[in-house]
Amino acid sequence: MARTPLVAGNWKMNLDHLEAIALVQQLVYHLERSDFEAVEVAVLPPFTDLRSIQTLIEGDRLPIALGAQDTHWEDAGAFTGEISPGMLARLHCRYVLAGHSERRALFGETDEIVNRKLQAILRHGMVPILCVGETLEEREAGRADEVVVGQLEGGLAAVTAEQAGDLVVAYEPVWAIGTGRTALPEDADAMCGLVRRTLAERFGQGIADGARVLYGGSVKPANAKALLTQPEVDGALVGGASISAEDFAVICRFPRL
Repeated sequence: MARTPLVAGNWKMNLDHLEAIALVQQLVYHLERSDFEAVEVAVLPPFTDLRSIQTLIEGDRLPIALGAQDTHWEDAGAFTGEISPGMLARLHCRYVLAGHSERRALFGETDEIVNRKLQAILRHGMVPILCVGETLEEREAGRADEVVVGQLEGGLAAVTAEQAGDLVVAYEPVWAIGTGRTALPEDADAMCGLVRRTLAERFGQGIADGARVLYGGSVKPANAKALLTQPEVDGALVGGASISAEDFAVICRFPRL
């Protein structure tokens, strides 16, 4: 099954709303119509930038999808500092991250919490990007497959095949995030293949064939083509390189590199 690649830029805690507007404008300048036809491009700004980028995308009819980096699982309530999935849906966010390794490691998110967030994202008609990946210690102990499968099963608990139709999974080895280290292309392909086989066992081969499995972890212009042209890899979740319009544009053009 042909799957349209997705390249999503996770800006993390970078760029105020004015810087965000400038970045998106520069990104569009660097990309051509044919690039947007070959690859779906998405940006995931901080919460404070979302309304500005939504207005820019919709006002200028830019072929860019908007996403958010996190959400709470409740629709409303006494959760100071949190953002509800309904608020994100009203801003026309298409994608929302769930279970990024930084959320798991720095903020104590468990598979149960990730699952509650993922179900909330689905409930509001948005597409979750479920992040999974092992630490260096887990890989060196030979537990990478076990960890990734466990995170998938935990994050997708009680999710039906119908709900999983547009699911995106990002395989991000924790040891490659923000470290400059990158998985070998064949390792990225093998782990993304494991994700797809797990989805097939859980939801059936049709859902697995349609799901997009991304690679994330120090993706840069220099390694984008080698990583993202692997048969099981359907694009990238890009961190640091996504806050450079020039670098992110090169990664988005990976089919033509």
